[in-house]
Amino acid sequence: MEEAGAPHFPFPYQPYPIQEQFMQALYGALEHGKVGIFESPTGTGKSLSLICGALSWLRDHEEKRRQEADRLLQGDGGTSLSISTTTSSSAEPDWITDFVQKKAERDFVSKLKDEELRRKKREEHLEMIRNNSQLKYALKRKSCEDDEAVKLLQLSKDPQEGELNNPEEELIVAEYESDDESKTKNKFCGGDDDDEDDLVEEHITKIYYCSRTHSQLAQFVHEVQKSPFSQDISLVPLGSRQNMCVNEEVRRLGSVQRINDRCMEMQKNKHDQRLKEVEGGKRKRGASKAVCPYVGAQGLQTLRDTVLGAVRDIEQLLSLARETRSCPYYATRLAIPPAQVHTITHTFPSNDYDEAHNLSDVLSCIHSSELTGAQLCRAHSQLAQYSERYRSRLKAKNLMYIKQILFVVERLVRVLGGKCVYVCPVKKTTELLTINNFLFKAQIDNINLFKVQRYFEKSMISRKLCGFIEKYAGTGVTSHTQTSHTQTQTTATMFKQGAAEDRELAASPMMQVEGFFMALTNANTDGRVVLHTQGSVAVSSMKFLLLNPAVHFAQVLKDCRAVIIAGGTMQPVSDFKQELLFSAGVGAERIIEFSCGHVIPPENILPIVLCSGPSGQELEFTFQNRDTPHMMEETGRVLSNLCNVVPGGVVCFFPSYDYSRRILDNWEASGVLARLSSKKKIFQEPKKANQVEKVLNEFSRTIQRCAVDGGTLSGALLFSVVGGKMSEGINFSDELGRCIVMVGMPYPNIKSPELKEKMAYLDKNLPHSGGRSPGQALIENLCMKAVNQSIGRAIRHREDYACIVLCDRRYSRPATLAKLPDWIRAHTHTHTSFGPAFASLRRFFMEKKKQQQL
Repeated sequence: MEEAGAPHFPFPYQPYPIQEQFMQALYGALEHGKVGIFESPTGTGKSLSLICGALSWLRDHEEKRRQEADRLLQGDGGTSLSISTTTSSSAEPDWITDFVQKKAERDFVSKLKDEELRRKKREEHLEMIRNNSQLKYALKRKSCEDDEAVKLLQLSKDPQEGELNNPEEELIVAEYESDDESKTKNKFCGGDDDDEDDLVEEHITKIYYCSRTHSQLAQFVHEVQKSPFSQDISLVPLGSRQNMCVNEEVRRLGSVQRINDRCMEMQKNKHDQRLKEVEGGKRKRGASKAVCPYVGAQGLQTLRDTVLGAVRDIEQLLSLARETRSCPYYATRLAIPPAQVHTITHTFPSNDYDEAHNLSDVLSCIHSSELTGAQLCRAHSQLAQYSERYRSRLKAKNLMYIKQILFVVERLVRVLGGKCVYVCPVKKTTELLTINNFLFKAQIDNINLFKVQRYFEKSMISRKLCGFIEKYAGTGVTSHTQTSHTQTQTTATMFKQGAAEDRELAASPMMQVEGFFMALTNANTDGRVVLHTQGSVAVSSMKFLLLNPAVHFAQVLKDCRAVIIAGGTMQPVSDFKQELLFSAGVGAERIIEFSCGHVIPPENILPIVLCSGPSGQELEFTFQNRDTPHMMEETGRVLSNLCNVVPGGVVCFFPSYDYSRRILDNWEASGVLARLSSKKKIFQEPKKANQVEKVLNEFSRTIQRCAVDGGTLSGALLFSVVGGKMSEGINFSDELGRCIVMVGMPYPNIKSPELKEKMAYLDKNLPHSGGRSPGQALIENLCMKAVNQSIGRAIRHREDYACIVLCDRRYSRPATLAKLPDWIRAHTHTHTSFGPAFASLRRFFMEKKKQQQL
């Protein structure tokens, strides 16, 4: 029986017990404002549990708010409300205190009434939308009827594209006004704020669902559509202009920067036209500037209502937007205020990010920045030419900031040991500096990088430069530009090289420079700069390394009522909590952890720690002995025996690409590969990411053919690498992954300067516990995170089964076993000799074969 007062979770089918537990824990975390770390293995219905648990809480939370508002409003006639007031002095007369109290009560009740009225109007409006009622809108400003989207979205300030009188007008940076010089501007087009849209409400409780890719978000939206909440929830899928633009002329521009620039310019053109009309100005003669035909207030509002009226993913929304000729990018932005659920991607430049377990690493990655000498030289050369070409048309403030940027870039090149040219031999060194020491070394400590950063953001000089380069690269136009900077004499050559060899580098090196400048504004203690000089300035580099990712997550933790970090594999979580939560000021009392088992029965998984091989050779793949012929040959014997009894697919993970190459070379010379290929067809992880799908398809087809045709081969063997292209995001379910083999322990390279500095930072700033320093714990945790992701590729649904073989005696250590996911650790057996381990494997698959024959 359900406990009295226990939350009810609507579900599209009878949930598993672990899903019930998940939703109960999630509900409690949201209700009490916790930071929850939730681990639920793939195949356990994690997405649907998140949806139904969170939306059940949202439903109950909104109902409680309504009931509380009704109760307080009913007390307006006589019941005294408990409103806290603070007077300037405790000696105030009673009549003043009483007056202040009653005024506060009246103000509070008035606010409640207003909010309740707005809530009812909003709900009625949304209900009309869902019922496909014919809606008519009274636009607020006659003179600005097409500009509501522009107002809400605070569109760009700089002109770029269109049928302009001057073909280069779009490349000129607009007059710059710093924050100190800015004056308060009147609201766009004026207007009465009292006449706001019914759908805008200040206090709507929102749920943000974040994932790495649009395909993952689409899968989440499809789960919402299948849920019992699909008719009652307003969900808006958010994406970039590149993903959501339906204007084919703009889409054909290709690059993200050019699409963004063209879109914002078109909105700016419309903004300028309407602003002139409002101010009574006369339009100058000449060709009109291009505007986007998909951005009109009526169409945007209609599409916005469609977004709010039914749950759709981005692809479904794009299809509808093309039919109605309305912009989905701006329509979804207009839908943000009233929407309850928002889906957004992580725009991280890292393919390693799959689930929440990597959040700390990815925050460090996205807020780190790297520049090569080649990028710096190109950026300097191109900006110098831009400045010289448009010197007479740029305002003094722009020229001043451009000069500062050129100076800083030149100093950065000198730090790498050269000048702004490519051929300049330098010694091979690695140097690690604090931010302040780096600024002193580069002699740019007198430059206010915060102001330079704001100039980058407001002027969008990087994008302007990108357009300049794309317009003139390879045309020879720039070669005629004379400049006082001797370092830019080889610019024409640079442009031609960039166009032919590295289009992206040539097109926008200033983007990377801007990112590096921004990184240097971090606190001195939160980051380091690594200087790598080797051979020449062109191939030398400087990298900003963020040591404290918590500083970029703290605001999220502060602003949100609750934060849920969910993944299929979250273990180990100790460093995650220390680095990302405790360091951001989150107390231990606010953090809850939830980890559930798998939906598979215990007899469907067989995890084994293998301490020795068939000949008795101890398996310990330390740096000292992993390359010995005995160790490599023993590993080959282990794998050969496994292939004798495991049907279907075997996936073998090596700790690194380098070790994979060496051991496979050894096996080819010794005949091990030939013996393995007589039992299973061999595949290797491809070097190029675009070949992964082809290899996986062939791997799958081979296993299917072997299952149907029989013959000498019993399936396929895939060699992969931990942390490689197949260790995350790839499912080896059913016959594709009946056995996952982990060779050795994939410890990171402790000789890496970046990792050494990270360890030193943690040792200095985090408390020591468990007899190990935080730096040592980081090494162990990085290793086990990678292991858990790799072995988690198998067992993807309730009926699936597989064995997991951890080939290294060090896995048997209690501290290491404790870092395995609960659902694997609970069934793990350690075997000191090979015989019993092999017998258990054979028995496991024989029993499965008998079950299938029944």
